[in-house]
Amino acid sequence: MTAPAPALRRFGDNLRAAPRRLRDSLFRSGRPVSDRTRASFVFGNVFLHLHPARVHRWSLRPTFTLGLGVMTLSTFLVALVTGILLMVYYKPSTALAYDSIKDLHFVVPTGRFIRNIHRWAANLMVVGVLLHMARAFYTGAYRAPRELNWVVGMLLLAITLGLSFTGYLLPWDQLAYWAVTIGANIAQSPREVTDALGITAWLDAGGLQKELLLGSDTVGEEALIRFYLLHVMVLPLALCTLLAVHFWRVRKDGGLVRPADAEARLGPAPQGTWPVFTEAPQKTYSLAALVKGKTAAVGRGPEGTVPAMPHLLLAESAALMLSVLLCVLLSVLADAPLKELANPAVPENPAKAPWYFLGLQELVAHSAFMGGIGIPTVVLVGLGLIPFLDRESEGTGLWFGGPGGGRLVALSAVYGLLAVVGIEAFAIHYGWIREWWPKAPQLLITLVNPGTVLTAAYAAWSVWLVRRHDSTRAGALGLFTCFAVGFLVLTVIGVHFRGPNWDFYWWPSQWPGH
Repeated sequence: MTAPAPALRRFGDNLRAAPRRLRDSLFRSGRPVSDRTRASFVFGNVFLHLHPARVHRWSLRPTFTLGLGVMTLSTFLVALVTGILLMVYYKPSTALAYDSIKDLHFVVPTGRFIRNIHRWAANLMVVGVLLHMARAFYTGAYRAPRELNWVVGMLLLAITLGLSFTGYLLPWDQLAYWAVTIGANIAQSPREVTDALGITAWLDAGGLQKELLLGSDTVGEEALIRFYLLHVMVLPLALCTLLAVHFWRVRKDGGLVRPADAEARLGPAPQGTWPVFTEAPQKTYSLAALVKGKTAAVGRGPEGTVPAMPHLLLAESAALMLSVLLCVLLSVLADAPLKELANPAVPENPAKAPWYFLGLQELVAHSAFMGGIGIPTVVLVGLGLIPFLDRESEGTGLWFGGPGGGRLVALSAVYGLLAVVGIEAFAIHYGWIREWWPKAPQLLITLVNPGTVLTAAYAAWSVWLVRRHDSTRAGALGLFTCFAVGFLVLTVIGVHFRGPNWDFYWWPSQWPGH
C-alpha cells in the first residue's frame, strides 16, 4: 500500500487544523487576560470597536445609568428581529393586511407570540428612550463636550416615536385606523390658524403636511404603503445611522459623564475586580496600549478605569437579557390588541392616539394647533437649546446635580403636579373660553387655552428658579421636571379618564350606553 502523496497529507493536516485556525482568525489577540489582549479584543471586533478599551468604574454603577441606554438598544434589536419575522407573513394592502394579522394570530405557529413580543418591545423602547433622556438630563450629560450627542439623542427620540406611530397603522383595524386619523388631523392643525387669518387658500401648510403624511386626503391604501415603507426601511436605517453616531460620540467625548471627584466618591475597588488603572505603566507597546497623561477630550487621565472586557460587556449582557426577559414575560401576560376591520364609516368613540401621544391629544382637545404642533415645538426647541444655555459645571455627573439639587427637583415636581391638576380640573369642571363665549375669535382660542396657560406657568416657575439660585441649571431642572410631570399626568388622564366625545369619566362604567 503506497503512502499518501505529500499534498494529500498537507490537505488532511490543514483540514484538522481548520477549527483552530478559524478560532485564531476570530480572536487574533488570544485570550483576553491582559490589558493589551483585552483592548485588542474590543478593537478587533466589528460589533465592539465602538467601545472604549477601558471604562471608568463610575460608569458601571447600576444606580447611575440604570442600564437605560442598553435597554433601549436591546428592545430595538428585539423589535427588529421579530419585525423581520412578521414581514414574512404580513401583506401591506388594505384588502389583505387585516387578514394577514388574523393569520398570524390564529394560523401561524407562535405568530401571536411573536407579534406580542414585537408590540411590547416597541412600547418598552419608547419608555426606555424617554427615561434614558431624563437620566442624561438629570446627571448633566448634555454639557460640553456632549452638546452634539444630546441633539442626536433628541433625533433618536423623534425617530423612535415615528417608528412606533408608523407601525400602529399596519394591522388595519379600527384602533389603528382612527389613531392614525387623529395623527393626520394633528398634522393638518395649522389650518386652525390659516383659516382664522383667511389665508388657507394661498398658504395651506396644514393640508400639505397631511398629504405628505398620508399620500392622500384620507387614511387609505397610499397611507398604508407609505407607513409600511417608513416603518420597515427608512426609519430603521435612519435610527441605525444615528445610533452609530451616538455611540461614537459617547466614546469620543470621554465616555459617560462623571464628577471630577469620582475616584474619591467611589473609594477602593472591591475584591475580585480586574486590575484598576494606576500610574504604574511608564511606556507603551502598541496602538491598543495606554500611556500616562491626559487626553483633550476627557481632560483627565485614565486612573480609576477598568477593562471594558469583561466589565462593560458583562453589564451590557445583563441588561440585554433582562430586557428580553421583560419583553417575553409581558408578551405571555398580555396580547397585542386587534379590533374589528378598519371601517371609515364607523368612527371609534373615543378615538385615541397611541398612549405616548395621549398627553398631546389632551391638549389638542382645546386647540389642535397649539396642542399638536405649537407647544411640542416650543418644548423640543427648548430641550435642544439646553446644552448651549447651561454652560455651568457644578453637579455634572451627579443625579440632580446643580444648585438646589434633589430638593429643587422635588419642589418642581410638586409645583408641576399642582399646576397641571389645577388647570385640568378647572377646564373639566368649568369649561374654557369657547363654552363661556361661543363667538370668541379662533385666534384667541388658539393662543389662550389650558395648554398655553400651563406652559406659561411652567416657564414662570423656571424664570423664578433662575433668579432665586442665580443659575441657568436650576431653571432647566425646574422646567424639565415640570414638563415631565405634566406629560405624565396628561397621559394618565387621556388613557384612563377620557371616554366618549372626549368627556371626563372617573370610571368606564360611567360611560353612556349605546
